[in-house]
Amino acid sequence: MQRLYKWPITLLVFLLVITGCNNTASVSTGSSGDEKVLTIGNTIDNVTFDVHDHGNTQTESIHVNLFEYLVKKDASDPKKKLPGLAVSWERTDDLTWRFILREGVTFHNGDPFTAEDVKFTLERVARDKSLIDYPSYNIIDRVEIKDDHTVDIITKEPDPILLSRLSRISSGILPAKYFQEKGVEGFNAAPVGTGPYKFDQWIKDDRVELVKNENYYAGEPKWDRVIFRTIPESTTRISELLTGSVDIAVIIPPGDIQRVKDSGKTYYTDLESARVQSLLVRQTPGTVTADPKVREAIELAIDKQTLVDSVLEGAGVPTQEAIGPGILGFNPDLFNTNLYDPERAKQLLVEAGYPNGVELTLSSPTSTKEVAEAIAAYLTEANFKVNLEILEQTQYKQRDNSNTFKELALQGKGNSMFEAPLQLEVFKSDNAKGQTDYNNPEVDELLTEASVNLDDQKREAQYQKVQSILAEERPRIFLYQNKFNYGVSNRIDFTPRADEMFFAEDITLKE
Repeated sequence: MQRLYKWPITLLVFLLVITGCNNTASVSTGSSGDEKVLTIGNTIDNVTFDVHDHGNTQTESIHVNLFEYLVKKDASDPKKKLPGLAVSWERTDDLTWRFILREGVTFHNGDPFTAEDVKFTLERVARDKSLIDYPSYNIIDRVEIKDDHTVDIITKEPDPILLSRLSRISSGILPAKYFQEKGVEGFNAAPVGTGPYKFDQWIKDDRVELVKNENYYAGEPKWDRVIFRTIPESTTRISELLTGSVDIAVIIPPGDIQRVKDSGKTYYTDLESARVQSLLVRQTPGTVTADPKVREAIELAIDKQTLVDSVLEGAGVPTQEAIGPGILGFNPDLFNTNLYDPERAKQLLVEAGYPNGVELTLSSPTSTKEVAEAIAAYLTEANFKVNLEILEQTQYKQRDNSNTFKELALQGKGNSMFEAPLQLEVFKSDNAKGQTDYNNPEVDELLTEASVNLDDQKREAQYQKVQSILAEERPRIFLYQNKFNYGVSNRIDFTPRADEMFFAEDITLKE
């Protein structure tokens, strides 16, 4: 859907989202007879069960119940690492980490977990350039097996964040023999991991169902069945929550928060996440946003604080940087800032040669429709002519993957590593080709040097310098750090995690 935006900001910023109820097939939740069922309403479908070939947080939130990592992030402090399929680890030299693996673990098909599975999993993603997460793992040179339960992971260069790599998305350990026998297509049809829950069925665009792993090494899992439903429409998702068809619903729109709080059957909870909302800004020669004055005018036109307060009802913090507090490289000078100056924005357009304004397209997924509408109204007030393009999630993802957005695209980027490189490496000139087409040799050099720097203090200064440059040159215009929010059934005890994961074993049914 595309339309030219001319709404006055006073009407839009305080817009209330009116929601309704759709009739949908219900799914039992809570305790059904002797079966304990947990049902979670996500906005998008599982992408794949190939852990190496997606970059999606909601997909990972399903996978963490099937597949396990060598090391885990602490729920309350993601920078702290806990034993997972590895019980201990140590750096033996600048290029080598040794891991002692947990014994007595079996995959869901009965195969024993050994060092061979670690070697297969990590070398696959580190060597296959066709896999989406290859760039995050190609620093791994090889995995050497010392015995069935000891491995050395050897990197091509010193890697200061290897433990963080091993605690997220593409580090879920795969069963080597089974995966090679089945192939990707066969594995997607019947995935196998070591986690507390086993695959039961995947109905595309509808749900993924998991059942308890009776042979889980850590003891009997809490739930008999865990269901992840795909409910992209927020009105339907909230309706399903309020009628008891789901236990947890993600992304509660501002206009529905009070309904969730007042229903008597549900409660609302949120937590500051590592996700940062931004505008991708194309700098391809010939586009209007290739002009730095136009990019500056866009940022100055947006009142980030009012956007957070009125559209998000306070569920965020204005920012000019890609990472938030607690992550090495965070720049406090760029956080909780608001440059709003619409008159200066208009003047910048005049200086750029657009005295009568300039036209551009802003694309957004449906999940951030209200935010996109507010931004479009702010830009309109500053003499931009905005074609607002609201896309369904699948269509938006296709456009993102094919790098076919026009001048601006509203995007939220999570940080499952809780490390700066995951958010900043995209600004290297080679990585930016076709997307923003940003190119700055100083940024390239700083990021390259930081990636192998084992001195945390020096590495932090390098990342802070990069963030200062990005704030000035604006290949992305960072808007706010998100609070991720949920609606939850009163029957469920649930505490959000900063990594946005749903570990079913941490969610309990109230007695």
